[in-house]
Amino acid sequence: MTKAPWHSRFALILALLLPLYFALAALGTKFGLWGWRTGLLTLTIQTGPILMGVVALAALISLIVVLLRKPRKGWLVSLIALLVPVGIFAGLGHIRSQAADIPPIHDIATDTTVPPTFSQRVLDLRSETKANPLNDYSVPIGEFAMWADSPAPLAEQSHAQIIAASYPDLAPLPLGDTAPQDAIEAIVEAMDEMGFTEVTADPAAGRVEGVAETFWFGFKDDIVARVADGQIDFRSVSRVGMSDLGANAARIAALRDAVAARLNP
Repeated sequence: MTKAPWHSRFALILALLLPLYFALAALGTKFGLWGWRTGLLTLTIQTGPILMGVVALAALISLIVVLLRKPRKGWLVSLIALLVPVGIFAGLGHIRSQAADIPPIHDIATDTTVPPTFSQRVLDLRSETKANPLNDYSVPIGEFAMWADSPAPLAEQSHAQIIAASYPDLAPLPLGDTAPQDAIEAIVEAMDEMGFTEVTADPAAGRVEGVAETFWFGFKDDIVARVADGQIDFRSVSRVGMSDLGANAARIAALRDAVAARLNP
C-alpha cells in the first residue's frame, strides 16, 4: 500500500469509511441520537447509495489512472476500494429482491380471526411511543392510510388474507396434555432464552408479553402469546416501519418451536 499512488490510498480510505458510516447510522438510531426515520430513511436509504456511488466512482477513476500509467503500481488497492461499494450495492440489492416477495405488513398472528390482544400496559406504551396502530385484520389494508397507495391486488386484501397466503405454515401450538400454567411458564422461559425484554406473564388472562429489539437500529417489536381453548396463539407487531421484511413471522416460528420443545421434551 505504501507504493500505491495517493489517489489509490485515498479511494481505499473512503471505501473503508463506508461500513463505518452505515454502522453509525444504525447505532445512532439504536441509542437515540436521532429518530428512526433519520437513521433508516435519510442516512441509510437516501444518502447511503449516493455515498456508495461517489466512492465507487472515485475508486474506478483511480483504477483507470493506475492502469494507464506505468509502472501501474497500486492497481490492487484501487480495485479493493472499488469492490467495497460494489459489494455493499450487491448485498442491498439482494435484500431488496427478497423484500419484493414479502408482503409489506408488520403485524403477524397465528389466529387471524381473533388475534391475541395486548395488555393495556403495552397499548399505552405503544401510544406513548407513537407506534404503528393495531389495525383490524378483516379490513382491506388499502383502507388504512399507511397502505393507501398500494396497488389494487394488495390493497384489496386484509391482513388475515395476506398472512394466510404468505405464511401458510404459521399455526397455533396445541397444548395437548399440558396445563395452561405450565404452558405459560414454558413461554416465559422461551422468551427469556430468545433475548426478549420486559417479559411479563398474566396467568389469569392467559397472556405472556415481551419485546424483541434488533441489534443495529434497535427497532422494537411487541410480542404476545395467548393460552386459551387448548392452544397457544402468537402475535408479533413492529412499532415502526411499514414492512418487517418477514421478521415477525420468523420470530413467531422460532418462538413456537422453542415453546414446543419445552412442552414436548
